[in-house]
Parts: sequence; C-alpha cells; structure tokens
Amino acid sequence: MDLVRSLLAMLPAAILWGASFPLALAALASPGEDPGALVGGTYAANTLGAIVGAVAFSMILIPGIGTQNAQRLLVALSAAAALIVLVHSVRVWKLAAAVAAVALLAASVQPMPWLATAYGRRMNQYTGYDSRPLYIGEGMNSSIVVSEYPSGVRYFHVSGKAEATTESFDMRLQRMLGHIPALFHPEPQSVLVVGFGAGITAGSFVTHPSVERIVICEIEPLIPPVSSRYFNPQNYNVLNDQRTEIHYDDARHFILTTEEKFDIITSDPIHPWVKGAASLYSKEYLELCRRRLNPGGIVTQWVPLYESDFETVRSEFATFFEVFPNATIWNSDVTNRGYDVVLVGQAEPGAIDIDRLAERLRRGDHDWVAASLAEVGLGSAFGLLATYAGRDNELRPWLEGAQINRDLNMRLQYLAGWGLNFNHPDWLFQTILSHYSFPEDLFQGSSGSVALLRTLLDRQPR
Repeated sequence: MDLVRSLLAMLPAAILWGASFPLALAALASPGEDPGALVGGTYAANTLGAIVGAVAFSMILIPGIGTQNAQRLLVALSAAAALIVLVHSVRVWKLAAAVAAVALLAASVQPMPWLATAYGRRMNQYTGYDSRPLYIGEGMNSSIVVSEYPSGVRYFHVSGKAEATTESFDMRLQRMLGHIPALFHPEPQSVLVVGFGAGITAGSFVTHPSVERIVICEIEPLIPPVSSRYFNPQNYNVLNDQRTEIHYDDARHFILTTEEKFDIITSDPIHPWVKGAASLYSKEYLELCRRRLNPGGIVTQWVPLYESDFETVRSEFATFFEVFPNATIWNSDVTNRGYDVVLVGQAEPGAIDIDRLAERLRRGDHDWVAASLAEVGLGSAFGLLATYAGRDNELRPWLEGAQINRDLNMRLQYLAGWGLNFNHPDWLFQTILSHYSFPEDLFQGSSGSVALLRTLLDRQPR
C-alpha cells in the first residue's frame, strides 16, 4: 500500500514533468537550427532552474510560507510559463479562462494534515485518537509537530515519526542514554549529543556537576527552540544552560571535521529506518566516534526492538560490537519485557564498581541526578544496574553471519525498511536474554553488593 500511495502521488506528475522537456524543445525549435545547441541550451536552462527551485523552495519558501502556499506558488509559476508561451497565439478570453482555472486550482490546495506530519504512513491509524496539535512547523530539513493527549502526555514528531514523548517508557530510555554513560564515567567533563529531539537526553547531562560542556549537533534549526518551549521541564532547559553549545550541522560532517574529543558521545533516539539515519549506525561512523573519545570515553547508542526484525537488530548489534568489543546491553523497558535497549561501548572497557556508584548517587552534589533517575523508576544504583541484559561475548553465536552496516552498502537502511512492519519486541528481547550469564568480571564491589545485584538480575523474566 505504501508503494501504491507513492505511485499515485508521484507517478503522474513525474510523467508530465518528463514530457515537458521534449515539448519545450519542440516549442523552441526553428528550421535549420543546430539541434545540439538547442538541446544544450534548453538542458542548461532546465538544470539551472532545478537548482534555483530546489534551493529557493527548501531553504526559503517552505520555511517562510509553508508547503501549502509554496504549492500554490508552484501552480502559479507553471501557469505563468505556459501563458508566456501561448500569449501571442491564444485569444484573450481563453487566456482569461485559463487564469481563472489556475486561480481555482491554487485555491484548492489544502494544508498539510498535521497527522501526516506527525505519523506519516500510519496517519490513518491515529484519526480516532484524541490527541491535539500544540505546534506545527516546517523547517529547512524537517517538518515537526508537538501533540498532546488529554492526560498531559506530549509527543514530539519529526517528518512522520514520533521521535520523543513524555510517556514513562520513553522518558526512561531518553534519560538512560545520558545518565548511564555519565555515571559509568568517573568524571565526565565534555559531552557530544547527536540530535536535539525533545532535548531530554541532552538535558540529563545538565544534572551532572562535573560536566562542563554539552555540545549538541542538530541539523534542523527549528527543533531546539520548539522543544525548549514544550519540553522545558523534562529537558532541564538545556538549550539555555551556559554549558550548552549547539552546532547546526550534519552529525557525520561535524564529527569528521571537529578536532575536539569528548568523554561521552550519545544520540537522541533516531529510528534506523528513517531516511538517512542508517549512516549514524554504520561501522565507519562508530569508528569516527571512537576516535573522538578521550581516554576512558563512552559511546551509547539506542537500538529499538519494536518495528524491527531479527536481521535488523542483529546487524545493529554486530556493527556496534565490531567497533566496541565487550560492549554491554541495557534494557530500558519499564516492564522488563523488552521494548528497546541501550548499547554502551567504551574506548577502554573497564569494570563497574557497584559500591562506588551507589556512594556517588548518595552524594549531595548528585541529588539532582538521583532525582532525575527516580522520576523514571531508577532511583538507586541497583535499580539502574539491574537493567543489564548482556554483552558482546555472550551473543557471538547469535550474531554469527549478521550483516555489518557500512557506509558503502548501508545495509541497515534496507534491513530496517523491510523489518518496519515486524513488531515483536518481547520475542526479540527473550532471544537476547537466552544468552545471558552473570558477568563476573564486569561488576565489582563488596560481596554483598555483587550478590544482591546477581539476585536482582536472576529474577528478571526470561
């Protein structure tokens, strides 16, 4: 059905625009004229127009007047081009009728339904829901919507995908992406966050007293101010924190060109089937991240188990583990049944001291950190560590033959797309847990602390 809808929307227009080029040649041709010069000149004009149109509409007109009015302008420009050609060969009353018809066509262009911007291909599934839009905006790179349910739960949508919410399960994931590396690192000072989203992952670093710089790389300038307006309590006003520095740039380009190194690199949740997102899951990208880590640095990456199939998840795990051997897996699902997980990789893998982590969360300067974790049901060191779900060496038999996502093949882009309609996160998580064994060398501390953590992990449903 996606293919059929795409064909209905695009194929007629593509055929007609394709036909316009030979018709333009026929309209311009004169007896005895050099055909090469005619084709070359027309093609050059067509190419120049395509460049000017793409830049003007994507960077100026759509952000300025929206897609509805941009579409109306496109109708008017197309009609004007036709009138210029026909003005000397068509009677006045016919031209007037054509102008009136064009005006009616332009007026009939409807605004983009906010559900289309919010949910994309699944918009029809949400027509009966009682959420309402709080904000609708169109930027240079993305269209965004902030919606709210009567319960007060808010959703942040980007180009047809819910990227962040204040639902309990999403809040937990978004906080874990920040708090886990910040607490596993002995004293993080510099942080790089790829993607602003609702700002909740980036905002989690605001609570850590040792963090001096929070560098955020975001490709859409519209997102940070809107998120700060509607998700300020959840993201701790990270946009206006004096430690925050935002770069409006493609993440790959920024990491490739910056000379700075960081103690932590993490990403706001971006689903791998979203166009272009697979490049943030490739082996080469992860190698770039590793080279941008300070000694003892940590990288975290989100892996969704929902709307993903067996091969997609295996590819994501295998690619991450190839760059970060002995990486660990942490379950963010509040029910412990598995919905999505966090992968944690370190430049130099080390042990986690349970007692030191517990003492750190009890310190007065970490009260804000402890409160932030408590809000998502992780109010103690044991609560956080009990989300452990496995690591690289345990899963090697399961990952044998998995496809590595590389820049030259972008296999994940296709795997994730094919697995989009597969939605059995519980089964996937149970498959991962079937390889679990308590990591004797990973968790250190007093015998009582290690025994308690072992008991908590052994009680997890498997």
